[in-house]
Formats: sequence, structure tokens, C-alpha cells
Amino acid sequence: MLENEPDLQIVGEATTGREALEVCRHLQPDLVLMDVRMPDMDGLLAAQSIKQEWPRISVLAITLSEDPDYMLRALKVGVAGYVLKDASRADVVAAVRRALGGESPLDQRLSVQLLRRLAEETRAPAAPSGPALTPREHEVLSLVAEGKTNAAIAQRLVVSVGTVKVNVERIIDKLGVSDRTQAAVRAIELGLISPPSTRTL
Repeated sequence: MLENEPDLQIVGEATTGREALEVCRHLQPDLVLMDVRMPDMDGLLAAQSIKQEWPRISVLAITLSEDPDYMLRALKVGVAGYVLKDASRADVVAAVRRALGGESPLDQRLSVQLLRRLAEETRAPAAPSGPALTPREHEVLSLVAEGKTNAAIAQRLVVSVGTVKVNVERIIDKLGVSDRTQAAVRAIELGLISPPSTRTL
């Protein structure tokens, strides 16, 4: 599905979860498409191991269903989003490009639901901890957690898309994560932002 895309380069393949770790160790790719049903090591366990060792590598899970409980577990281990196994070629390519381009590959409604559940399960510190964000970065991060695209955030804040992209990149760097999905997860865990409201949809 991806090998004929001129702007994407497949640098390696693995047939087991443990092999995927070895491939990442040698090649350090920008993104990993990880089947959740991997022999030798569960796909989410492999994804978690990859994120622990190389936090800047984005991981997209390939799964059979959109089970919310499973997807919440995937978010907790560091997955940026998912691709359904029966997804079309266009959908797979679009998800990969969104992830590599700094956009969220998660559906906005599902993203908000999962982040709200995460907040309910996470006891945030009494006082926010973690890196200091500027007021603008805080605004952008809150909108990222609502599942807004860079274009939608730019429109809301009356700034350019380029400005939003720079702010998102700074947020990701400060939080030490690989993508905007995990930036929202980490911010909620640290108590930096409140969980998104379903009224924002």
C-alpha cells in the first residue's frame, strides 16, 4: 500500500514484535505501523517497548476493531492512532501522512472520548507539574486535546497555520513525546490541561 508513494520510504519490515524492536534499534524510523496481533510479543507490548526506548518514534496500531477499551490501552502505551485492518489503501496512506505531518490520525469524537476516560482514570497532581508552557502553547494544547486540526486551531485563534504548527512542535518537544495525540495524553497525566468536553464537538 505504501511502497509506491513517492514521499514515503519503507526502511524495514518485521514479522514478530521482538524483531520490530531490533529493526527500530538499527533503523530508528519516523513511524511504525504495528499489527496488534504479533507473534512472540503482543503488538501493544512491542509498541510500549518502542516508545520507552525511542519516545520520538510514532506508532500506528493496525487493529480489527475500534473497541474503546482497547484503544484506551493503546493510548496509554504511547500509540498515536490506529488503522483498521480492512481500511482502504487511501485510508492507510492518509493516516500515515497525517501522523508524519503532525496531525492526529484519530477520529475527533473518539479522541475526545478516550482522553476524557483517561482523565477520569488518572489522578492529576494537585498542582500542574512538567514543563512550563507559554499561554499560547497552553491554548493550542487545549485545542489539540479537543481533536482540532492545525487549520481549525488557526481559525479559532486567528493566527496562521504555520504559527500553530510551530507551537505544536514546541509543545511536543517540551513534553518529550512523538506526536500531538501523546502530547494531549501527557498533558492530562501531568494536570497541565483539563479533559476536553464533548460540547466542543
